[in-house]
Amino acid sequence: MNAPPDANWLRFFPPAGWLAAYRSEWLPSDAVAGITLAAYAIPVSLAYAALAGLPPQVGVYGYMLGGLGYALLGSSRQLAIGPTSAISLMIAGTVGALAGGDAARYAQIASLAAFAVAVLCFIAWLFKLSVLVRLVSDSILVGFKAGAGLTIIMSQLPSLLGVAGGGHNFFDRAIKLIGQFGQIHPLVLTIGAVALLLLLLGERRLPGKPVGITIVALAILVATIFGFAAMGVPVTGKIPEGLPAVELPTFGLLEFDDLFPLAAGCVLLAYIEGVSAARSFAAKHGYALDVRQEFLGLGAANLAAAFGHGYPVAGGLSQSAVNDSAGARTPLALVICSVTLGLCLLFFTGLLTNLPKAVLAAVVFAAVYKLVDIGALKRMWQVSRIDFLAASIALVAVLLLGILQGVLLASIASIFLLLARASQPNVAFLGRLPGSGRYSDSARHDDVEPLVGVIAFRPEASLLYINAETIRDAALVALRGSPGIRLVACDLSASPYIDLAGARMLRDLSDELAARRIGFCIVGAHAQLRDLLRAEGLAERTDSSQWLRSLDSVLGEDHAGTMQRTA
Repeated sequence: MNAPPDANWLRFFPPAGWLAAYRSEWLPSDAVAGITLAAYAIPVSLAYAALAGLPPQVGVYGYMLGGLGYALLGSSRQLAIGPTSAISLMIAGTVGALAGGDAARYAQIASLAAFAVAVLCFIAWLFKLSVLVRLVSDSILVGFKAGAGLTIIMSQLPSLLGVAGGGHNFFDRAIKLIGQFGQIHPLVLTIGAVALLLLLLGERRLPGKPVGITIVALAILVATIFGFAAMGVPVTGKIPEGLPAVELPTFGLLEFDDLFPLAAGCVLLAYIEGVSAARSFAAKHGYALDVRQEFLGLGAANLAAAFGHGYPVAGGLSQSAVNDSAGARTPLALVICSVTLGLCLLFFTGLLTNLPKAVLAAVVFAAVYKLVDIGALKRMWQVSRIDFLAASIALVAVLLLGILQGVLLASIASIFLLLARASQPNVAFLGRLPGSGRYSDSARHDDVEPLVGVIAFRPEASLLYINAETIRDAALVALRGSPGIRLVACDLSASPYIDLAGARMLRDLSDELAARRIGFCIVGAHAQLRDLLRAEGLAERTDSSQWLRSLDSVLGEDHAGTMQRTA
């Protein structure tokens, strides 16, 4: 019996599921998690907004509205949504050039970018583009995160040291920073260093506790008592009270070709980071994550942020870990976090006026330093040099070109490296394992028996246009180094797929061997492979009855026939 039409639509509305199964004993856990997440979000959102070049309250808007949007359509129960360090730096590096120095236009473009991200997320959901999560390999992601972490740290060092800073990329910033060492403000450096030390100690000794908000409160108290602002210490200043006005973003600010790369980069970054984090929590708590639905959750979060003058948001591992460790059972924790942040915007923004900016820089530093995973880079160097190369490309691209261009170049590099790997498959030349009818790669096993008068090779990959020539050349090289060959056998048991170029390569190889009066046979071919081989005329060039058989049965017949002819 068909499900009612309404039931089909409810599967795209996750609250219909988790609210129906909600238990009253979960409410205290969700409430504590929501308040704890809000305490974490306040200092981080202020710091990330500053990193993005936007007013501090805009970061809070992103957490408050993004969380509400995701709670409506997201499928993860622990993922926390808000501004992230990488997207904040991407906004800072891209929107500034588009805004032309106009602060109001800058904020409008940032909100328009969030709206564009929401539109692209809906399109990706509609066309089932969740394959995006596999577009960037883990090695590329390690390099990208390391580059982003170093870039963000370099961007925050001027605020920690009390100097002007400047520059367009990591190396330019480093050079300018070195030239400003003589202008370091001792008090600012002391404030930033103490805050950073306390944050790192709190992270290690008090994991999962609201250390950040405590340090921010202490910094405000000390700065107010001693009048740090009058001593030249940069502070946050007055933050407007009240909730954000809900209105449409301003359209027509940019041409499509200016807006699309920024929005596409944000979607790629946000989706990969968010799904990676959400999957880890889904596995931990034993529920299924709908990776396609995550496009709707991310889109709803960014749409809400765009309507509330925010900028693009995403799910992050650090804030989600805080949410999970505080006991979040459902997305209701995000709703409680949003309500808490709303109350803070209504009644407590005045308390943040004397917050030193060096403390916010320390918060960013403490949040992103783990992105530089030296251990992972060392492991890649030891285990897989091609993965290390991929990570290095991503790292250098981000350091030289910035976050947006870096993530796009890393994505392209990921595709090309995938093609490069596929174009050089292992071609195993087989020998018989003693006392058995099984065959193995002669290069990996010294004890295999060589095949007399026969070359048997097994491509350990699908036969595609990008690797067909490599496989053929490997077979011909082996043939040149082995005189007296009467038969070449191609074992396709390890090839799940073959395209037209692969089939033509086998046909051409068969013709070339026939011209040399050498037999050619194909074994172990799966159903789809046999159809294409037959369509390419291989049935007339080889014995198609052997295609489905094992290598041992065919070589056994060949050996018996040879012995008979010799006798």
